[in-house]
Amino acid sequence: MSGEEQAGGGGVCTVLVTAPDMEVAETLGTRLVEEGRAACANLLPGVVSLYRWEGALQRDDEVLLILKSTLPAAEALRERVVELHPYEVPEVLVLPVGGGHPPYLAWVQNQVGA
Repeated sequence: MSGEEQAGGGGVCTVLVTAPDMEVAETLGTRLVEEGRAACANLLPGVVSLYRWEGALQRDDEVLLILKSTLPAAEALRERVVELHPYEVPEVLVLPVGGGHPPYLAWVQNQVGA
C-alpha cells in the first residue's frame, strides 16, 4: 500500500459501540483486541444516551467504545460484538476513516491482519 493510500485511510475504520457500564465495555474491548478483530479500543465513560425504545423515551448512562479496525474485518467485528453484547439491539456503527497518520494506519492494518 502506498503512502498516499494510507494517508487517505487505507481501508481503516472506526467502530462505535455503546455498553451499559465500564465492566462490559472493558470485557468487549479486551476480547475484540485479543481476538485480533480490533487494533485498539478506547473506552469513554460518562456518555448519556437519550433514545426511544418500545415507544418510551429512555435515558441511560453508558460507556462508548471507539474501536479501530479495517473495513475488510468490519463485518466479522460487528458479528462478534452482537454475539458478546448484553443488549438486544447493540449499537455498532462502522465509520470509514478518510485519512490519518500513515504509520498509525499501517499499524491498525498489521494488528487486524486485514
